[in-house]
Amino acid sequence: MTRSAVITGWAHSPFGKLDDPDSETLMARVVAPALAHAGVAADEVDGIFVGVMNNGFQKQDFQAALVALSEPGLAGKPAVRLEDACATGSAAIHAALNFIEAGRGKIALVVGAEKMTAKATAETGDILLGASYRKEEASVEGGFAGIFGRIAQNYFQRYGDRSEELARIAAKNHRNGAVNPLAQFQKDLGFDYCNTVSDKNPYVAHPLRRTDCALISDGAAALVLVAEDAASDAPRAIRFLATAHANDILPLSRRDPIAFDGARRAWIAALAEAGLSLNDLHLVETHDCFTIAELIEYEAMGLTAAGQGHIAVREGWTEKGGKLPVNPSGGLKSKGHPIGATGVSMHIMAAMQLMGEAGGMQIDGAERAGIFNMGGAAVANFCSILERAR
Repeated sequence: MTRSAVITGWAHSPFGKLDDPDSETLMARVVAPALAHAGVAADEVDGIFVGVMNNGFQKQDFQAALVALSEPGLAGKPAVRLEDACATGSAAIHAALNFIEAGRGKIALVVGAEKMTAKATAETGDILLGASYRKEEASVEGGFAGIFGRIAQNYFQRYGDRSEELARIAAKNHRNGAVNPLAQFQKDLGFDYCNTVSDKNPYVAHPLRRTDCALISDGAAALVLVAEDAASDAPRAIRFLATAHANDILPLSRRDPIAFDGARRAWIAALAEAGLSLNDLHLVETHDCFTIAELIEYEAMGLTAAGQGHIAVREGWTEKGGKLPVNPSGGLKSKGHPIGATGVSMHIMAAMQLMGEAGGMQIDGAERAGIFNMGGAAVANFCSILERAR
């Protein structure tokens, strides 16, 4: 089933340690440019959907009300804020789609942002632990990196040490990010650097090294959704062939922590809705908050069987010239991971590919793209499949 709204425009700030003091100024960077890119006036917007996790990154909250401060034409427009941990941006997109499909409006503005670098590293780590089950997991050493370190340990115990494959994933994503002008880290580090523990690449949460972990980032991204029957004059149109959202139980103690079952169910549902197989996709933007997450996601999406994700790495399947390029943007690992902006960014990166506007990141002949964005340790799992409508 093709969804009844299309992406008609977008804007994306650089990701990194930015001078912007808060999410309000970050969102102001992208709202007007996204509307202009879509050829939409602010007063034509019917609803605003904002994705910001916050959870203590800044004292000012009520994020949905901040968008109109930079664009007076948005004043009085219904605005709502979504939060679903690291999947916050995708939650905002899916809510905007539902708004249009329910007939509540024809045009929706989606904005995702996060200001993370103003806090000390230890405080940032504690804020991010809000996406874990604190009653059981708050004491894990290393914060969220420690949680994924435990996931990696469990995976290695069951399937063997895959540190080398994790380093190859990191090297791939840094190589891809080196040609992404919006990425926080635009340097090809190479496999040897990523595979070697050193003063510059120490263990963060064994067996994860610094190069196995996504960056702490500031940034914002925005896109415009228009009902397809109202988008005939739009400058571009990217349609949703499918969307899916599947949750898993929050505490890792109550599930198999390396199965990523919610991710698997989201992918199965999205591919079934689109009437496609994974072989019909030309690229995937997936949630590599840590390299172990990307490895397990290969298995969850059905690229390999459980425990066999290393085959995709070794055979080069997920490289830009492989059978299914994964994270040609550099992923969260290189592009950066400002929590609320991440899901919106992933959709924009895919849309750029489908429009043939991805520059050095471009995958030749890209017609369909998959996006997987998750909140927490594979708790909230969002999958989208996009195709260029014109």
